[in-house]
Amino acid sequence: MSPSVIRLARYTQTELDEITGGAVDPFEVAATGLKSLAKEVHFGVREQGRLVAHAGLVEVTVSVGGELIRVMGLGGVIVAPDLRGHGLARLVVTAAVEHARGTGAEFGLLFCWPDRMPLYRKLGWRALDGSMQVEQPDGPVGTPLRPMWIPLVEGSVWPPGPARLLSLPM
Repeated sequence: MSPSVIRLARYTQTELDEITGGAVDPFEVAATGLKSLAKEVHFGVREQGRLVAHAGLVEVTVSVGGELIRVMGLGGVIVAPDLRGHGLARLVVTAAVEHARGTGAEFGLLFCWPDRMPLYRKLGWRALDGSMQVEQPDGPVGTPLRPMWIPLVEGSVWPPGPARLLSLPM
């Protein structure tokens, strides 16, 4: 039987620890010092009662060339280390994107390390040309994480111009 994605009623540090085995920095972002935004909608995969994969969404606003765009931010994508390479990330990301398509947002947005971009490209995500500033408690900053986008509405193309996420990153 293949695993199926479920919508999670909640997602806490306990659930993250269930997936990662309690890893201290499972997203490998602690060294960046970036604070992130909590997700509001959560998708997961359970195997034998254990949560083994997660992806979350949160609605955010991006300023691009002075225009405000409502997007669905994807974040918190994680798969249990012992189950990586089995398509679980694809399952939770696809479920999150399908949900996001029904929200009225025109684009999905995520931030990831460059070595993870090929995974997202296979799922239809596109690298944003240039960088994107993100909000932090002391004001906007650049980030070493690469922004990627996906159209949530057929035919949508990310607009040109300088981009700034008007919230903490996802």
